[in-house]
Amino acid sequence: MNVRYRVTLSQEERERLREMVRGGKGRVRRVKRAQILLAADAGTTDETIAANVAVGTSTVFRTKRRFVEEGLEEALSEEPRPGAERKLSASEEALLVATACAQPPTGRARWTLELLAGEMVRLTRHESISSETIRRRLAEKELKPWQKKMWCIPKVDGEFVARMEDVLDLYAEVPDGRFPVVCFDETPRQLIGEARVPVMAKPGKRARYDYEYVRNGTANVFMMLDAHRPWRHAKVTEQRTSVDFAECMRELVDHYYPKAELIRVVLDNLSTHAVGSLYEAFPPAEARRILRRLEFHYTPKHASWLNMVEIEIGVMVGQCPSLSTCVRQQRPWSLV
Repeated sequence: MNVRYRVTLSQEERERLREMVRGGKGRVRRVKRAQILLAADAGTTDETIAANVAVGTSTVFRTKRRFVEEGLEEALSEEPRPGAERKLSASEEALLVATACAQPPTGRARWTLELLAGEMVRLTRHESISSETIRRRLAEKELKPWQKKMWCIPKVDGEFVARMEDVLDLYAEVPDGRFPVVCFDETPRQLIGEARVPVMAKPGKRARYDYEYVRNGTANVFMMLDAHRPWRHAKVTEQRTSVDFAECMRELVDHYYPKAELIRVVLDNLSTHAVGSLYEAFPPAEARRILRRLEFHYTPKHASWLNMVEIEIGVMVGQCPSLSTCVRQQRPWSLV
């Protein structure tokens, strides 16, 4: 018997452990440690405890040691397990996602873990990457490239990687108020109205809404999001023309970031998201004045999901049931 670490429980500790074992509540490993401590307190040998609890003698030894050195709660808790650094960096994981969403190599029906591991070795500096590393990273992102319904990127080429790394580098920068990073996008919204006026609630009676709705046309919502501070702004317009885009850029420069030296704008490849839109909307001198304070960073084609504002739009649409009402009434939806 290992006599180096003797377990002597107080009556209170003993009752607590017995209650834990009798109730069977909690994680299995925690219950097993309670059984180990109770058996050790009764003077049972390590070998017998290991056989009865169905654990190794090393587990018995470590549990007793932690009880003696650190106390009951530490002995019951999960011991921290050291782990190696993640094999893939953040940008490499983004590249893995892009690759898994792209078309598989010629002659292959779909991506496999081994194929993805080999492709990542080709695209990065790593000499080897295990398929288990690929599996874990895909599982974290709930990515299943073998499913046929998954949206795929046509091609991951040098241009795609360059734009992806450019955007990710912006996100990874230390926040600097002189050079803010603003994500920009828009979303069309249908304007839904009630066919009949709702009946408001009264004491003892619930509010009543008719099941019939009518469509009142569409509107556009421009969404602007600061990547490094909790600010976003939604602007409602009737259309999403180049003039509307240019007006948003002027508002960024003159109203929302008047003290910034250079505003880096992350946006997708929509035709209106261009320098020429400002020259269509304003005189050349005004367009040049605004553009001197702007720097456009485009996401890769077919990869607008790299734009953080896509998340904000999803939150807005999902959590604002009265969004159509706000849009109809031209009410701003913003947080500074």
